[in-house]
Amino acid sequence: MPPVSHTRFVAFRRRLEAFEPRTGWRAWLYEFLLFGFKQGWACLFGALLLGLLLGTHLFYPQHAVLARYDFLTLSALAIQIAMLALRLETLEEAKVILAFHVVGTVMELFKTAHGSWEYPEASLLRVGGVPLFSGFMYAAVGSYIARIWRIFDFRFSRYPRPLATWLLAAAIYVNFFAHHWLPDVRIALFAAIALLFARTRIWFRVWRKDRWMPLLLGWFLVALFIWFAENISTFSHAWIYPDQRHGWALVHPGKLGAWYLLMFISFVLVAAVHRPRQRADTGLAFPTRA
Repeated sequence: MPPVSHTRFVAFRRRLEAFEPRTGWRAWLYEFLLFGFKQGWACLFGALLLGLLLGTHLFYPQHAVLARYDFLTLSALAIQIAMLALRLETLEEAKVILAFHVVGTVMELFKTAHGSWEYPEASLLRVGGVPLFSGFMYAAVGSYIARIWRIFDFRFSRYPRPLATWLLAAAIYVNFFAHHWLPDVRIALFAAIALLFARTRIWFRVWRKDRWMPLLLGWFLVALFIWFAENISTFSHAWIYPDQRHGWALVHPGKLGAWYLLMFISFVLVAAVHRPRQRADTGLAFPTRA
């Protein structure tokens, strides 16, 4: 397992993992609850940000001197600094989050300029039509993947060669922009992901035993969770789509596809830092770092 002793979470996690419930259904229940706790911890950055979006929508003073979007930017920055200062997050994870912030902001600038969505409220801390807190929403995805990778000690079987995953991630990122002028090739991109990862399993440890699921399924479950969070975000007017200008409506389920593709890009970015480790008795993955 990668060294993680410099985070405050580790000591508490180890105490929970050392607990000895009775066998049978009690052990199953305990593992389920431990899974939920670890997932919640991995989601900490995103959950705090989502809480801020909803809370400020409901309670932030309408005529406050500091615009709501600017308050969100400063609050997200304060959360990031606090998590590092309190050793709730590693410096390596913070670097991943910064990369997501940059990649996400570039996409936001392009998409808002082409009317894909908009930020309806005024602010000072912005670039063009994009308030700076928007980058932290992408960073929340990166934070989750980086933290969950470490907390659940991810290993893989039959993981593809890195070059193939990087080229596919680059093609997906380019298509997010190019489909405004060229044919949208996302169906071909979905097919490429399915072909490349059809036999890839992700192995993780919640408590005492290794568990696994198809990696393709894991990405879908996270994309589904992000879609739910997106509905909360658009309800809170963090941003809105054109069909929500005259009142909130459920985000079209077709957006799940876009989030799935974004999940793939996100995963590949985090993999460049953590480097997928091969499970000892199964297929290929590129080697772990010493």
